[in-house]
Amino acid sequence: MFEYTPYFDDDVLAKRPYIKKAWCEEVVSSKQFVEKQADGRFRFWGRIPEYSNRYLRVVTLEDQKTIHNAFFDRGFKEIKR
Repeated sequence: MFEYTPYFDDDVLAKRPYIKKAWCEEVVSSKQFVEKQADGRFRFWGRIPEYSNRYLRVVTLEDQKTIHNAFFDRGFKEIKR
């Protein structure tokens, strides 16, 4: 269902080997917090209980199925609804 850019496979996972693809897929699938970027890509955030409940930001291409980047976002603040 999901694809990954060469940048994600070659650079992101090399710099951040603790990030699991399953976490990225869960964050994108949940669509809990989503924002469209000016360049057409999408940002998704989701809490990862296995990683001290920190928020993982996942960036996809325009199709929302090709994962391009992921990192734990220290600055993310959950919007109270």
